[in-house]
Amino acid sequence: MYFEQIIEVGKPQAYKEFGDVVTFDTTYLTNKYDMPFAPFIGVNHHGQSILLGCGLLFNEDTETFVWLFRTWLERMEFWTPHGIITDQDWEMQNSIETVFPNTKHKWCLWHILKKLPEKFGYHFQKTSILSSVHELVYESQTANEFEHGWFSMLEMYELKNNDWLIGLFRERSRWVPCILKTSFWARMSTTQRSEGINAFFDGYVHSKTYLKQFVEQY
Repeated sequence: MYFEQIIEVGKPQAYKEFGDVVTFDTTYLTNKYDMPFAPFIGVNHHGQSILLGCGLLFNEDTETFVWLFRTWLERMEFWTPHGIITDQDWEMQNSIETVFPNTKHKWCLWHILKKLPEKFGYHFQKTSILSSVHELVYESQTANEFEHGWFSMLEMYELKNNDWLIGLFRERSRWVPCILKTSFWARMSTTQRSEGINAFFDGYVHSKTYLKQFVEQY
């Protein structure tokens, strides 16, 4: 089996200072082999993004993520983050629960809300559903208020059997702001900082870059 590799890690001391919360994202394809570039990003006391490590992946399954997280954790001298923010990915979630059992796991809110038009584009009340979800997410002040509003929305639009919404509600502690606000998240609700690092690398690599070239450019 060809395992993925860590191509660079941040300084453990920087991680110890600013690694309370990290974002992890695999949406950036860096080279002609379509290998996802997976950065670990933190934020310093000036609100600036810090690259705390990264890897190139051949696969995005549980085994791969477990390997990557364990390898990164070893390089960071086994200091586990208090919180980690990722996309809504079950393989990633399983891996985080295995390697970071005591770390709070938050889903990127932006990616969840971005899926709404796709999930309800067929519904004749699509616009109202999207508006209701956004209002619940951003205006609810307590968990009880969110939950009551959620059930009312499902009943109003006859969505009680929607599997996607059922799954979201079951995992509400991972993405609903009023439920997450009791924990420290360094003012981050999305993986936007990872995407900012990706934009930076756009100046050095492109879709035709060979692996050797990528490492040199990195």
